[in-house]
Amino acid sequence: MSSINRVYAARLAGLVVLGPDGESLGRVRDVVVSMSIVRQQPRVLGLVVELLTRRRIFVPILRVTAIEPHAVTLITANVSLRRFAQRPGEVLVVGQVLDTRVRVNDPELPQLQSVDVVVTDLGIEQIRSRDWLVTRVAVRSHRRLGRRTNVYVIDWQNVQGLTPSALAMPGQGVAQLLHQFEEQRAVEVADAIRELPPKRRNEIVNALDDERLADILQELPEDDQTDLLLQLDTERAADVLEAMDPDDAADLLGAMNPTQAEALLARMDPEDSDPVRRLLKHSPDTAGGLMTSEPVVLAPDTTVAEALARVRDPDLTPALSSLVFVARPPTATPTGRYLGCVHLQRLLREPPYSLVSGIIDKDLPNLTPEMSLAALTRYFAAYNLVCGPVVDEESHLLGAVTVDDVLDHLLPHDWREREDEPELPVAEGAT
Repeated sequence: MSSINRVYAARLAGLVVLGPDGESLGRVRDVVVSMSIVRQQPRVLGLVVELLTRRRIFVPILRVTAIEPHAVTLITANVSLRRFAQRPGEVLVVGQVLDTRVRVNDPELPQLQSVDVVVTDLGIEQIRSRDWLVTRVAVRSHRRLGRRTNVYVIDWQNVQGLTPSALAMPGQGVAQLLHQFEEQRAVEVADAIRELPPKRRNEIVNALDDERLADILQELPEDDQTDLLLQLDTERAADVLEAMDPDDAADLLGAMNPTQAEALLARMDPEDSDPVRRLLKHSPDTAGGLMTSEPVVLAPDTTVAEALARVRDPDLTPALSSLVFVARPPTATPTGRYLGCVHLQRLLREPPYSLVSGIIDKDLPNLTPEMSLAALTRYFAAYNLVCGPVVDEESHLLGAVTVDDVLDHLLPHDWREREDEPELPVAEGAT
């Protein structure tokens, strides 16, 4: 198939990136163009490529040997693995340009004169020198009453507003980025948000609903979590904290100024803030500080069928769904007397009408709230578990610690940001 020398930049996002031997290296996430203060035709600098490890790197456009409908092929697999960092004068097409308001001054389209339109894509074209330039701008007027509007393709020189200062103005849309994020996991969106310009990052945060933002915040480094949360008004920040898992909310609040943390806790619904306050009483490096207060807890008269229905909840992590805990009412933590646990594999082997009280594992040792991180590590290694119960001296179940909670604290503090080179089918090389 012949290579394409004219393409719309946003349509490259999501395409597979192949090495010269056809091996998959990752996917295109954005296109980087130069944007000058003076009115000069923007030049394509390269691609932001997300590798198989989720690291995003920069690949110069001259390393691209072919653009085809379903893939971008590189002339060499020898590329720099350094994490992409946007430089002055560089603009991200998907991250910054799309949904930007511009004006059209095209004599052939008088109906667009003095009308605010938004950019839907940039047409790029390869010239004889092998450089790629922005030659076309696709625009549309604002949708009204949910109706789709016409898209117009304009020569670049007839569009006003594509300048660094204009792109930095507040109020630009984020529809294209939000659409791109819809199918991505929270951790992937968190990685992408970290690399957006501050203005665009704040717009995305303001546009996300509370639950989605809560999921994404939980995947960000602690400092980024705090910065983004404090940019929200107090009411919205409290709503986002309510949507977070209690242990993650406690970790975030525990890293904040105590006065700020208390102000947010006071705005939260007591039903959500009470478990967070209980978690904050424990040292962060103990079972009490690491546990979640919302494991799957069942009454003794629960059937196996009901138990399986509970662990099918898509909001449960695999670790939390691996073990259900049985306790006398109340079943909200701290529970009534803790009776024991039932492993998911055991539930799958029993008749649906059986009661969980008849298949309880009473031999598994409990975790105490004061148990250290080192002791927790040995516990999970010794019993081949990914989840364990935290029980107080009066036999009340307080919560559960999962192996991912332990890993988060065993890894270096900045593990989400570290630049350690991954094992990849590409090599450190030219910049």
